[in-house]
Amino acid sequence: MVLPDFLQPRPEAPVEVRAPTAAALPLVCDSPHSGTAYPADFGHVVPLSLLRRGEDTHIHTLWQEAPAHGATLIAATFPRTYIDPNRSEFDIDPAMLAGDWPGPLAPGEKTRQGLGLVWACINKDGVATPLYDRRLTVAEVQGRIANYWRPYHAALQQAIDTSVQRFGGVWHLNLHSMPSDVYRRLGRTDAPPLADFVLGDRDGTTCAPEFIHLIGDTLRGFGYSVACNEPYKGVELIGRIGQPQRGRHSLQIEIRRPVYMDEDTREPNAGFAPLQQHLDRLLGVVAGYVRAQRTA
Repeated sequence: MVLPDFLQPRPEAPVEVRAPTAAALPLVCDSPHSGTAYPADFGHVVPLSLLRRGEDTHIHTLWQEAPAHGATLIAATFPRTYIDPNRSEFDIDPAMLAGDWPGPLAPGEKTRQGLGLVWACINKDGVATPLYDRRLTVAEVQGRIANYWRPYHAALQQAIDTSVQRFGGVWHLNLHSMPSDVYRRLGRTDAPPLADFVLGDRDGTTCAPEFIHLIGDTLRGFGYSVACNEPYKGVELIGRIGQPQRGRHSLQIEIRRPVYMDEDTREPNAGFAPLQQHLDRLLGVVAGYVRAQRTA
């Protein structure tokens, strides 16, 4: 398979960290699913055009002004279909493996859908297509964890810990995009129209209520529709980081992909530039809120 130049495997780090370019705030933004550097040992058997439906394409670019507001911006360079940073290290389907895993596994609901730590399938229009025509060796899955998953988590954890140590707390935005057919994928026939933005705080457990309300109200003020915890509540990363009782606030933000790009070609559409400008303004609002919380 010949990949386009921008998708050729590159000898770069698995995670990109952009430090604040303005006065640093305890604000950390991460994009775990926007990577497009497909590793040479992936071994998938589906067309790249289908595989790319797993990407949160362009998300780190949409939020690229975060460092100018005092935030640290972290982005994976590898694709989530290869290994997903927003899953537990033990969220593995043993049926995918060619041998026995040397330790306990804890496959969850996403794994049962084929979307665990290592994806088993890709979905389009409600049809799931297997990514592989083989079982994966234990060694290759362990290599993906060691060389991609753990470096991403280490970089994110360092940013979180640095903010907590320096400022006594942290506000974390976990950044994603969502496909327009998400309800079909979930088998939902009674679902409401998919909102432009879905904010997830795991049903009020990962951040202060005023934080999610601030972001939701600001986005509605720009003219977008916003839903909370429907259909996404947040998964591994905000569940681990969000401890509002300890001053650690974590919120997942999902953007409906047609708002900013063509889902088939992955190319930005006419909504991309206006959305990027609105997210820049939203970051300004969030930065102001974080500053006020620090002095309260």
